[in-house]
Amino acid sequence: MKRQQVTVINKAGLHARAASIFVSEAGKFDSDIDVIYGDTRLNAKSIMGLMSGGIGQGATIVIEANGDDEDEAVDSLVALIESGFDEEA
Repeated sequence: MKRQQVTVINKAGLHARAASIFVSEAGKFDSDIDVIYGDTRLNAKSIMGLMSGGIGQGATIVIEANGDDEDEAVDSLVALIESGFDEEA
């Protein structure tokens, strides 16, 4: 299992567009991937699940993956969050 903490920097947080991009990226990997926000664990491959988390700008989340490609999955998703989804911060 690999996990890494990251802060959401884009202005609108994981809103519909950003969540869609995130879920699409997560779907490229075979690993089980969760986003942990506070006490809530969200399926990173479910747009409805991810959006239900209400993850806004400045939120600190943990991305956790378990599977054969867990390292690549976490690294890719952390890089995506850190890119701010190419939005203004």
